[in-house]
Amino acid sequence: MQVAKVRGTVVSTHKLPGMTGVKLLWVQFVDEQGQLLPQYEVVADRIGAGIDEWILVSRRALAPDSDTDDRDLRPIDALAIGIIDTITLGNSLLYSKKDEYRY
Repeated sequence: MQVAKVRGTVVSTHKLPGMTGVKLLWVQFVDEQGQLLPQYEVVADRIGAGIDEWILVSRRALAPDSDTDDRDLRPIDALAIGIIDTITLGNSLLYSKKDEYRY
């Protein structure tokens, strides 16, 4: 799995029928210091993640879309499998969703 930050959404009006109803997110990966990496990817979202949230991304080989019996009809390479609440490394808080939305 990898940690990524949701940067936006991708809209595709013409796609395979098996992809109908699957929300697509534009994400940017995060390194172990919490810095954004120059790597982006489009991931399928079945968990309802929003802009600026940190998420867990898994590859299809490890986390197939369990909501369908026709897995071969959904060409999903990467799937958002969790919205992150906190990340702690050692005794340091790297990320907190609660702190992210404070003003």
